[in-house]
Amino acid sequence: MHLSKVLVWRVIHVPTVLLAALLILLVAAPASGQALRGDEQERGGDGFLLEQNYPNPFNPTTRIPFVLDEGAFPGGREAVVTVRIYNVLQQYVATPVALNHPRGAAASLEELAYSSPGRYEAYWDGSDQAGAKVASGVYFLQLVVNGRSQVRKMFVTK
Repeated sequence: MHLSKVLVWRVIHVPTVLLAALLILLVAAPASGQALRGDEQERGGDGFLLEQNYPNPFNPTTRIPFVLDEGAFPGGREAVVTVRIYNVLQQYVATPVALNHPRGAAASLEELAYSSPGRYEAYWDGSDQAGAKVASGVYFLQLVVNGRSQVRKMFVTK
């Protein structure tokens, strides 16, 4: 191969290959860092389960199902629920709204109290906290119930 072709290949293709490898590592790596600590256990001893959002991938909106079992209501107390969305840099993006909650359809899922077990849903319109539509990519969905959390990946496509 001619020297100029080798230099062009190195300048154009090597950074592209490295970027692709980095993206694969980001998508495949489990969430780390304090903001996203959690597990994807199947309804462990925590009394709740974060199900996969649907559709996934999505554009522009998605629904986020979660289940609260009896274990989420220790001593008959209410379950305190928060749902947050983070980007791959683990930066806070948005908080979805609760669907069919006694506070109403526009209730933000930030420390929202639930009084009985059941299957519930949240709704996210694909906007960040400033109201701008988010870019295509991988996002992390975190459900926190009574201080315990579970995390799932979701994909926004344009």
